[in-house]
Amino acid sequence: MTVKPVLAIHSGNTQANPMTACSHHHHPSHGLEGAPLSNALETAQVRCVQRNERMTPPRRRVLELLLQTGGPMKAYDLIAKFGENGAAAKPPTVYRALEFLSRQGFAHRIESLNAYMACRFGEETHTAAFLICGCCGETQEIEGVAPSNLNAAAKAAGYTLTDVTVEARGLCGPCASA
Repeated sequence: MTVKPVLAIHSGNTQANPMTACSHHHHPSHGLEGAPLSNALETAQVRCVQRNERMTPPRRRVLELLLQTGGPMKAYDLIAKFGENGAAAKPPTVYRALEFLSRQGFAHRIESLNAYMACRFGEETHTAAFLICGCCGETQEIEGVAPSNLNAAAKAAGYTLTDVTVEARGLCGPCASA
């Protein structure tokens, strides 16, 4: 199984869904800013050069927004925040950037949230795994479980896996204790 290399950054936080919002204290943002943000963007640039890929300005901007947010972002939120001066991007620009960032291992798509999140792991290969709080929406990428059993089962069924993402729902510590 080929697993994509990824970029080292952070765990994340997303805005609570108003339909499931808790009435207790929520988590501060885990997004990057300043030197850590610049370092993460430079690391992504270097990896693109090493792979003979281009980190175009739109790709860089989408990655920057994901890193700054520190949690899952829906594509239309990225579109709305794309322009430095408040101007929205055209949807194909953002979707192409997200596809590139996902393919390069700089971002993951969280299917159940229909959102994207910057990858928090370094040069290790891994199975993407996310813990999603059903109360406040806190989403954290964790070290995934080894996919060997899944890979063996897929092989027995005649499949070849190319990507595995695990999404688990529960309550984060603060919500569980509230």
